[in-house]
Amino acid sequence: MVMRLVTLLLALATIVGRAQVLVPGEELTYRVSYIGIELGTIRLVNEGRQEALGKPAVKCKALIDSRPGIPFLSLHVVYESWMEPTALASLQFVAQNKESGEYTKYTFDYDQRRISTATWMDRQKTDERTFHITRKYVDGLTILYAARQLLYSKRTAWIPTIVREDTAWTKINFTGKVVPTTIDAVPYPVRTVYFDGEANWTGVYGVTGYFEGWFSDDDARIPIKAKMKLYLGSADIELISWKRPGWSPPAAKE
Repeated sequence: MVMRLVTLLLALATIVGRAQVLVPGEELTYRVSYIGIELGTIRLVNEGRQEALGKPAVKCKALIDSRPGIPFLSLHVVYESWMEPTALASLQFVAQNKESGEYTKYTFDYDQRRISTATWMDRQKTDERTFHITRKYVDGLTILYAARQLLYSKRTAWIPTIVREDTAWTKINFTGKVVPTTIDAVPYPVRTVYFDGEANWTGVYGVTGYFEGWFSDDDARIPIKAKMKLYLGSADIELISWKRPGWSPPAAKE
């Protein structure tokens, strides 16, 4: 059993080591749509190396905004995640809802084997919790970067995840299957790696349940396209612009 665990850890170290996922200054923008109707955008920004809880970290940010005029949907949320340099575990997470005034913070103290969460509404603390843990966790933003790191692992991963002040699991089947994927922002089919999985939690936009993803088949492993279940039903998330030195979507073979 010990030898199997050591072999697995060495294999994952090799997979993560050759990736170029956490590149400072990377900016990726996505369109979220439902049956052809644009719901909003998601912008991901890598703000580079920082420190969290006295440990080395990489900070990434997600800015999630609904499109004006969508009935019953007004969403302006900022996620900030300080993750370990491997992107396989979170150190600190902050969520700000600009519509409601809600502010949430998670602190991941692995030395004390606990996650502390606190929520404020208009600067008044409304909730505080402590979760005792036996393994490392990712938050709702770090999970995306963890998936990029593990893209070529060719295994099913059960990743401990905390979303909306609750601990759960994210199951991802990393198939390793290379397929062509078309998006409006690129005039040719993009060479991607396909995976699918199950979110056993509910996140922003009501994201939950079964999902599919297509990441670029290269060391950058850029999320190109995804299909996820929202409150409204199955939605498409598609890359529409990017800023990353030296990168362009790899072309699928003809």
